Amino acid sequence: MTDVKPWYLSRTIWAAVVTILVAFLGLFDVPTHGIEHGALTDAILELVTAAAGLTAIAGRLLARDRIG
Repeated sequence: MTDVKPWYLSRTIWAAVVTILVAFLGLFDVPTHGIEHGALTDAILELVTAAAGLTAIAGRLLARDRIG
């Protein structure tokens, strides 16, 4: 592995976040038997990717200095 990517684009990180989230939901007696963890991980990763893209566009549009 020689490529570097931001942590928030890692499927492994998001799978771990989903696992932790589902575990906490179980602690508070929220029913989680109908949640497919893989699909939830994919959906979260897509949302994070979209948010990162929107943030990049907004950052460039709102920037005060030009790129040199």
